[in-house]
Amino acid sequence: MESISLQPLVEVSQHNVALLFANYLKSQAISAEVTSQNSKFIVLVDVQHLSTAKNLFEEFIEQPYHPKYQQAAWDNAQIADIQGGDLANSFVKQFLQHAGIVTLVVFATCWMVFILSLLGWHTTLFQWLRFYSVNSIELVLTEPWRLIGPALFHFSWLHIVFNTMWWWQIGGSVEKIFGKGELIQLFIVSAIISNFGQYLISGPNFGGLSGVVYALVGYAWWAGWLAPEKGLSLSKPIVGFLLIWLLLGYTDFMPVNMANTAHLLGLVSGCFLALWRFKVRVH
Repeated sequence: MESISLQPLVEVSQHNVALLFANYLKSQAISAEVTSQNSKFIVLVDVQHLSTAKNLFEEFIEQPYHPKYQQAAWDNAQIADIQGGDLANSFVKQFLQHAGIVTLVVFATCWMVFILSLLGWHTTLFQWLRFYSVNSIELVLTEPWRLIGPALFHFSWLHIVFNTMWWWQIGGSVEKIFGKGELIQLFIVSAIISNFGQYLISGPNFGGLSGVVYALVGYAWWAGWLAPEKGLSLSKPIVGFLLIWLLLGYTDFMPVNMANTAHLLGLVSGCFLALWRFKVRVH
């Protein structure tokens, strides 16, 4: 087996920054490691790709918090060691840096509704947010929030943790790259389509952000295929896992009832919104 010779590329003062760039290099099929020396952190790179790595670092240092670098770290499942016991502050900083205002507002709203439901307002909130119990244009005009309301209501800890984690991860990337308007459009369109479809199949007693989450999955998946230069994509293992999770909902293996129609319609709507955004709409 041919050995790889590593050579120092750059020295930085923050371990997180060094790891973030090293993970990105690995995502570009360039071998890289991080080592420490005299309280500094050195990124070592395969000598055969040294020139390419230098160019990538110049691009990286201009926008170190671009979602494509965060995505590379996510895909490699590598977390930096936090020096000085500052783990909580570092987590909060990275959490906020990855998410824009729209991402954070939806995230916080879901958790606020969930916590209030645990404190005794479960029935009141569900009745206020659930989809229309009857087909009525008048109700749509007088209570329009019910079109998206079910997306904000969750029934269990696993339910809300799973949904808000993926909303923060993918929604944050969409907002950082394409702006607030794009994420708002994705949220509203996919929530309405997935909620309406689920209502037609099972009635108004459902809830959860998962229809929107699957729209984000479809959008990011097709964005990586149709416009990879934009920097938004999902790795094949993540796409595969989420698609298998969707398919399992149609079997008897899952211990809970899943809003399968909402998941499927969310995925399809996200794919078509990406198709519209990157291939049909004139920029």
